[in-house]
This record gives sequence, C-alpha cells and structure tokens, in this order.
Amino acid sequence: MRPKEKSIQLPRQEIPVLDTDPARGLTAEQAAARRAGGWANGMPQSASKTEKEIILENCLTFFNLVFLALAVVLLIGGSSVKNMTFLVVVICNTVIGIYQEIKAKRAVDKLTLVAAQQVRTVRDGELKKIRSDLLVRDDVVELSSGDQICADAVLCTGELYVNEALVTGEEDAIRKQPGDTLRSGSFVVAGSGRGRLTAVGGDSFAARLATEAKSDPHAAKSEMMHALDKLIRAVGIALIPIGLILFYQEFKVLGLSLRESTEGTVSALVGMIPEGLYLLTSVAMAASALKLTRKKVLVQDMNCIETLARVDVLCVDKTGTITEAVMEVEDVLPLTEDPPERLEQVLAAFYSGKEPENDTARAMAEMFAGETDWQCLRRVPFSSKTKWSAAVFRDRGAYVVGAPEFVMGSRYEELREDVENWSAAGYRVLLVSEYGGEPGTGELIPERLRPLALILVTNRIRPEAPDTFAYFASQGVAVKVISGDNPVTVAAVARRAGIEGADSYVDVSTLESDQDFRWAVENCTVFGRVTPDRKKKLIRAFRKKGHTVAMTGDGVNDVLAMKEADCGIAMASGAQAASQVAQIVLLKSDFSAMPGIVGEGRRVINNIQRAATLFLVKNIFSLGLAIITLFTGMPYPIVPLHLSAISALTIGVPSFFLAMEPNYERVQGRFLPTVLRKALPGGLTNIFVVLMAQTFMVTFSLPLEQISTVCAAILAVVGMLVLYQTCKPFDRFRRLIWAAMAVCLVVCFTLLAGFFELHPGSSGTDLVMTTLLIMTPTVFFAAQRVFDWGDRIAARLWGKRKAKKR
Repeated sequence: MRPKEKSIQLPRQEIPVLDTDPARGLTAEQAAARRAGGWANGMPQSASKTEKEIILENCLTFFNLVFLALAVVLLIGGSSVKNMTFLVVVICNTVIGIYQEIKAKRAVDKLTLVAAQQVRTVRDGELKKIRSDLLVRDDVVELSSGDQICADAVLCTGELYVNEALVTGEEDAIRKQPGDTLRSGSFVVAGSGRGRLTAVGGDSFAARLATEAKSDPHAAKSEMMHALDKLIRAVGIALIPIGLILFYQEFKVLGLSLRESTEGTVSALVGMIPEGLYLLTSVAMAASALKLTRKKVLVQDMNCIETLARVDVLCVDKTGTITEAVMEVEDVLPLTEDPPERLEQVLAAFYSGKEPENDTARAMAEMFAGETDWQCLRRVPFSSKTKWSAAVFRDRGAYVVGAPEFVMGSRYEELREDVENWSAAGYRVLLVSEYGGEPGTGELIPERLRPLALILVTNRIRPEAPDTFAYFASQGVAVKVISGDNPVTVAAVARRAGIEGADSYVDVSTLESDQDFRWAVENCTVFGRVTPDRKKKLIRAFRKKGHTVAMTGDGVNDVLAMKEADCGIAMASGAQAASQVAQIVLLKSDFSAMPGIVGEGRRVINNIQRAATLFLVKNIFSLGLAIITLFTGMPYPIVPLHLSAISALTIGVPSFFLAMEPNYERVQGRFLPTVLRKALPGGLTNIFVVLMAQTFMVTFSLPLEQISTVCAAILAVVGMLVLYQTCKPFDRFRRLIWAAMAVCLVVCFTLLAGFFELHPGSSGTDLVMTTLLIMTPTVFFAAQRVFDWGDRIAARLWGKRKAKKR
C-alpha cells in the first residue's frame, strides 16, 4: 500500500510528510533523503561543547583579557619584561586546560556513542535497531515498557501507558491509543505499539524545553561552581575601582614614578585574581570524567562528580543492584483443588503472544512457555502503581497476576500468613487469580477474585554486593533499599547482602502524610511496596533532612526518583529512560564499580578544596593589603615579578602535584566557607607582617625596593607555612614536594636574586627582615589557634541550636 502524501512548508528542504505504513516503515532511500534535507533527529546542539568552543572559552576569559590589559599597562609604564612573567603562567594554564578538556571530551563522546539510545525502527519492512540521532521524520518506531520517546510522534498501532512527568510534571500514567500524540522526553510505563515520528531534532517538544533550560546561565551548576562564579564576579567588580584609586594614590598622591606606580598597581591586581583556581577546577573535573570513562562509566553531567563526593545516602533498588537482574521461578503453590494442567494453561496463555514487560514477566514466560489456543481479547499491562497485570480471554474469563496485597486488597488477610512466611525467606511472591468480570486499569473488586496459586520467584545476590555495601558502611554512607517488592522479602535479601539495619523496614503503601515519610527516612533502611511517585517522595524526604542523595536504578519505575535525587546512576542494561535521565551510566551494569566512582569524586573535590586554599591565601592578602594601602598613604610594596615567582612555587606547582593525590574522605560543608576558613590565617598573617614591614620603611626611611625584597621573603615564608598545613598528614611524596619548593625558593633568593630583582639590603634592612621572618611563624600559628577556637565555639553553639530544634 502506497503511503498517503501531503505537502508541508518548512524552512528546510521541502519534503512531503508521509502517512507511513506501520508495517513497512520508510525505505532506505526515503530515510536518506530526509537526512540530506535536514529532517534527522540529531540534536540541534551537541550535548558537549565543540573543540572550537573549548578553545575559545579557555582563551577569551574575562581574567585573561584583564591580564593582557595589565601587561600593556606595564609596557606603557616602562617596566621590565620580567614583570610580565604572569603571562607565562596564564598561557601555560590555558594550554593545559584546553588539552585536558579536549582529551576528556573526545573520550566521553566516544563512550556516549557506545551508550547511545538504540531505537527499534521499521525500515523496508524489517525491524532494526537504529541510533536515536539517526532517525528521521516519518520513521516508524516500536515502543514498549521502559522505552523513552526520542522524538514527537503519533501512535499508529497498539496501546501505551505513558508517563510525561519529565516534560510536564504530571506523574500519572496517561493512556495512549492510535491517533494520540506522544511527546518526546516522556517514557512508556506499560504496553506496546508503533508510532510515526512527526517532529524531530530541534522541532521536538523535549528539545524546545532543553533550549529554554540552557538559556538559564545558573542552571545545572554545582554548589562549588556557583561559589567560584560568585567569587570571580566579586573580584571582577572590585578590580577596576581599586586599580584606578590605587594608581591615582601612588602616582599623584605619593608622587612615585610612572614605572613604580604601574608595578605596584599591577602587582595588587594580579594578586587579587584567582587566575588558576577556576581553570584547575574545570581541568580536574574533566580529568576525572576521563578517568571514569576508562572504567566504562559515562559521566553525562560534570557537576555530578562534586555531588558524588558529598553523598551520604545511597538509595538502591533490589533487583539488578543487590541481586542479579535475571529472575527464576522457584515454585508454584496451588490454592485450589483445580488440576495443575489448568494453571499451566492459564499462565501459558497469559504470557504468550506479547513481549515480557519486565524481568519477572520474562521469568514467568520462560517457565510457562507452551502452545495455547486461548484467544486474548484485551490486556491490562503491568503498572508500577497497581503492581498487577491482567488479560481477558474469549470464553475463558479474565485473570490477574501481581503482588498479593495489591491484587487482593481488603481480602489480603486470607493470604497474609503464607505470603509473609515466603517473603521472609527472600522470595518475591506473585498471586495468580481468576477475576469475575472485566478488570479496568484502577483498583480491582476483591469480591470478584478467586485466588488460584502463589508463585515464588527468586534471583541470586550479586557476588560482589556484600563487599560493596561493606565499603559504603565503612565510609559513613547510609545504604537505603527502595523496592516495589514486599518489604519482608526485600529485608531478607538486604540482610543476606550484608546491609546494615536491614531489619528496619516499612511498607511504604501505608505511609500517608509528610510526617509519616519523615519518620520513615529517619528510622528505616528498607522500603517496600514503593510506587514510582512514592519513591520520588522518599528521595525528597531524604534531601529535606539535609542529606546528599544518590539513586541507582535500572527500571522505568526508578526514573522519577533518579530525577529527584542529587545524582542519578543508571545501569546501561536497564530501561532506556533510566539511562537518559541519569547523570552517570554504568555501561557494564556493574554495581561493584560504585566505590571507585564515589572515591574518584571525593579525591577530585578534596584536592580542589586543598588547592583552593593555596590560591585564596594570595587573593585575601592582595585584596586586603590593597584596600588598607588606600587609607594608610603607603606605597604598595610588592612587584609583579616577585609575586609571580612566589605564587608559582607555593601555589601553582604544588597544587598541580597535590591534585593527583588519593584523598577519599567524604566532603562536608560548603565549598567557599570551607576554603576561606582554611585560607584566612595565611592571608591575614601576610597582611599583618607586610604592614609591619611598611611601618618600618616609613619609620626608618628604608628604600622601597629593599622593602619589596623583605615583603617577598615574608610572602615566601607564609606560602611555605600554608603549604605545610595543606600537606598534612605528611607522607614521602608530600615531604618531597614541600622540600623541593623550599629549595627552589632558597635558590631564587640567593643564586637567582639578580634575575628576580631581589635587592640586597643595608644592615638596617637585613635586621628588619630577620626580625619579621622570625616573627612570621608565630603570627601564623597564633592565627591558626584563634580560628581553631572559633571553630570549637561555633560547633558548640550549633550543637545546642540543633538540640533545641529536636
């Protein structure tokens, strides 16, 4: 049959819209013509930045332009080219950043290609698996439970129950019949059918939403990146007025030469800029993503690396995570005197002629496979909300298979004892029941049920699961099991897997109010009979309690909860919808990879915080001294050459090596307050001792160039003291780093003093330097002690405040 055609006017190459035959689909020639005409489903914007975008973003930054402008100012002022060595650091940082980001991008893109959604598509009358980005408008695709709809479509055949929560917020499953519209981004929870794609790529509903979301510059940024953005904005706002006022004071008020004024001003501004911090963060994230790709872990959102470092609650599903995904029918327990052959006939007919909707249905279909002459008139597909499926047969009646308590409703007490005894032994228990009448999609009428048999289904504990859960327990991460199964069954399985607190379980179907959910998340480890919307409520309740939550899942029933969690982690072997919404996809579907993933997140963020402390010491000092200098009438005593050399040896080089160190402690506290707290003692020590040096300069009329050398020595000593604190606890590698930086600084102040313009002083200047350098460690450790006392007082007050709230 030839498809009907009609023309449509679009701002692309005009190609007729086809009312494609669902049985034949497009031909290869028709599909190729649509790709060539611009009607392919390839995303309108790449999921990751292009290499050109990476290069431009690393080169054309606000601070790079500021550094270039400062270099021009030094040239105009007649300063030595050596005072522009900060440009060398900027260029090196930029080149390293571009290299690492492009390298990580290429690796992630390759893995993304491997993990790309494969869609069952009808082409030339054959059913083929085609990558979603290669589909074209008018393609016919086959959809079933667990599939995410990759482009807008209209349903041609079959019946689907679709959840549109990811695109509309509406969580109820919507029944779709032939002729109904299917929205891209929604996912199939039950049923099967074929649909014709009507809007692809940038025209689709989901793509338009994504474009709107991307227009928000604050969207999808982690707490750390938000903090860095705020810091950089604050510094950017302060730079220009402070620079202009400082130059005016030095050149006009103090009467210094143009060269001295520009050098002092530029030195203050260069010190205020955290030139390597944002770059270090981006590079570290990219390098971490690259490392994870080698473990067959696809990172779809860089921000989740920080989230993983802060995770203290890990929510897992039972099937596919604790246990292997493959399920087996263990036993059949008749509840009537009917001959066994009749039950086999019922189940053979029930599971024949349709694709299994989930692992349980697959196990049942394999166990009860057989020939049947029963004619099925209508099916009610399995739903995570109702937890049963049904079929109506011509002249044979209707039958229901599902969770006993959901099927029986108010009559569940008749079977409770048997069901809970088998559940306690770790079995998933299914009820097969005859139904008098035709079942709808809502609740069943208990009086119409005639229970036929209980079926025991089981799956094996993953061999690596106990060790994995033991690791999380040792790391202070609470594991919570959230499952649609009977809570007694789930608790038994969790106990066998070695999960702490497995005896504390609750039937979530009995929870009603927000208070009930709060009680459950505070007191329980195992949550059974959880529907998708209640699973989402549980995740939200954990987050409201202040926890950072990661959610692992592989089924369509996990999608809403994964979206609600701080970090969603999907098994690639599960439903497509789960992989599409997750920030991390385990391509090998191996849960034992989780400790390594969490450990990598902790390593990266801990090392970034450690390096950030080193950077912020310089920024606090430069900003504080510049502001104080505006009111003291004294010249800024630091020159750019000294600052560049000392920063490289006390910040840049050590932070690069320390970033490679293992550090697997759970990250706690907010990023910016944490690093500022660690950096303040060093920054304030620098300000105090340098102000003392300036006071000596004014009091004893010491030359500015000699005091600049004294101040450079003070910065070097404080830098080494901060590096000493940062390297704790010391090991061989950290001792080597600290000693190497100390030796390099000594060489700079002795053998290379001429090159770095470190001028020898008079006896008076040498005395001042010696006095201040001896005093510096005392001031630094005193400041540390004061802040430590403050921490203890704050902790005590916070503890009292929390106790009052309870």
